[in-house]
Amino acid sequence: MEFVEQSFKIDGSIDGIAIAKKIERCGKVCYKAEHNITDDSYIRFLKMIIKNQHESVLEHVSITVKAYTDRGITHEIVRHRLAAYSQESTRYCNYCDEKFDSKYNKRIKVILPKSLENDHRVIRLMGQIEDVYNALIDEGIKPQDARDILPTCLKSEIVMTYNLREWRWFFIKRCEVDAHPKIRDLACGILKEFHDKIPVVFDDLYDRFIPKYEENAQNRT
Repeated sequence: MEFVEQSFKIDGSIDGIAIAKKIERCGKVCYKAEHNITDDSYIRFLKMIIKNQHESVLEHVSITVKAYTDRGITHEIVRHRLAAYSQESTRYCNYCDEKFDSKYNKRIKVILPKSLENDHRVIRLMGQIEDVYNALIDEGIKPQDARDILPTCLKSEIVMTYNLREWRWFFIKRCEVDAHPKIRDLACGILKEFHDKIPVVFDDLYDRFIPKYEENAQNRT
């Protein structure tokens, strides 16, 4: 068994200025105000549409993120709609296969919360699950049946594509203090990177959530 950390990776590069200018071009059709576009008019325009909750204009741009998290968190992620998902399948993935472990020692990968990382009962249980899973596969049981014993904390990879409006909604729901700690860590990490790339679209959410999140993170260490 291998313990791994939760993480994410943005698919491709993000040109924040190009994205913001595209949104402005699309949005100003509503007002027939294309003639007012200047090099920096997108800043004022985007702040205005977000303030006025005219966020349908943000749907013209989508961003894809690949998240490395656990099965429990992916169950929460896929509850968000207006999205496209592609997820690692426990039905078709054989965790005894060499491609899942370069050393080929039949390890499953799990992501545990901090509160359980040093709990010997949990560590022992994960080892037992791994042993039984491997034994079932060796006996000819198909992965789609053997998967039923795998834990919720099993590492899973999921590719998620949202338009910017849906990303904002994802952050509003998942960066809150009462969100599950793992999904809050994931959401706040993505929000910080998005804000770095496209600040004008995420300034308000960054200011709303990140200072509290970072203060909480310091208290946890």
